[in-house]
Amino acid sequence: MATETAQTLDRGLRLLHVVAETPGGLTMTEAAALLGVGRAVVYRLVATLSEHGMVRRDRSGRLRLGAGVLQLARRAQPLVADAALPALRKLAETVGATAHLTIADGGEAYALAVVEPSWTQFHVAYRTGSRHPLDMGAAGKAILAGRRGDYGVVSTIGELQAGAYGVAAAVAGVEGLEASVGVVALAALDPASVPTHVTAAATTVAKALS
Repeated sequence: MATETAQTLDRGLRLLHVVAETPGGLTMTEAAALLGVGRAVVYRLVATLSEHGMVRRDRSGRLRLGAGVLQLARRAQPLVADAALPALRKLAETVGATAHLTIADGGEAYALAVVEPSWTQFHVAYRTGSRHPLDMGAAGKAILAGRRGDYGVVSTIGELQAGAYGVAAAVAGVEGLEASVGVVALAALDPASVPTHVTAAATTVAKALS
């Protein structure tokens, strides 16, 4: 009985993963093929997961993630932000620029945590919760680079705010999290030291979340 329960749980979790990785949704037949099980098994899994709001069927009958997954993600976000804050605070104070942890949320970059330096006279005011397209700004472009296995720094100038300089690097090796750590400033950032501090902060955040 325990083995059967574990197998059902494993299949349910695998179903959640394949639905999450398919933005256009899945038919029951497609889900069964991907899991290597019969349609009847998928129907039972979907019925249970739907009761908990983890998956839903849209008007065309395709499987999509439900609101329950989003609620779990929102509850996890403060924990992620808290774990990253010490590294962000050190980065902001060392570089003298606003530091941030940004995560991928659909096709957008979402600023999950932001720390401003305490000693600078002027710095960028970057609000927690800010969003922008993933393909604009250092934070989003670093996440896209991470998808390709590139964890080096990405630099941009004036892409999100005129006159703003950004440097960011993807957070590597944290299962289920696409994120970057970076800084944004009103003046050019030292190319000799800032990339090193940013990549070190990204590594520290990855260790804190692993």
